[in-house]
Amino acid sequence: MTRHSFSFGPHYDPANLGFGPLVCHNDDRLDPSAAEDAGYAEHPHTELEIVTWVLEGALVHTDSSGHRHVVEAGRAQVLSAGTGVRHSEVADAGSGRCRFVQAWLTPTAAGGTPSYVLGEAPAPSSGLVEVAGGAGLPVGTTGARLLVARLAPGSSVSLPADPRQHVFAATGAASLAGLDLRAGDAVRLTDEPGQVVTATEETELLVWSFA
Repeated sequence: MTRHSFSFGPHYDPANLGFGPLVCHNDDRLDPSAAEDAGYAEHPHTELEIVTWVLEGALVHTDSSGHRHVVEAGRAQVLSAGTGVRHSEVADAGSGRCRFVQAWLTPTAAGGTPSYVLGEAPAPSSGLVEVAGGAGLPVGTTGARLLVARLAPGSSVSLPADPRQHVFAATGAASLAGLDLRAGDAVRLTDEPGQVVTATEETELLVWSFA
């Protein structure tokens, strides 16, 4: 099962094609025991920066450049499709159900060589940790950063001062600018730097921030 934040596949909404360079933000849930939900067979991509954050279980990534990795919960991967790459993504059968969030971004420069990088899991933190872009894994979209925070109930975090941000409550519940966010909810902020997010229960927060 996949929950889409933007137009995707057969669903076309001309008013919801993306947010800045972010053109896809999918919440995927795979079940290795069900063939129709176990994952995605090999398929092609070009000219995309594909960033994946695993929330539960483990995801097996294989691509046409020879990479094969098992990506456990709490780790990120970046696949730069460049001029063209094929890959598959399936739930690791030994790890049970898998949930991951995947974002596609348009690269700053076209025509790059395909590349892949897998990051170490950041230590749990009450603050925002850069996992892609900035001090995190390299992303070929200038000014784009994926930040993750794991918040205890009642704790708060200030969002970056960048002019455009996509805030996603992956788990738990939180409040932001008078809005109550539940797991799976997202807020898009434009020219509202430094907003504060406060967790009302244990929450994993994913923030795409664009300079």
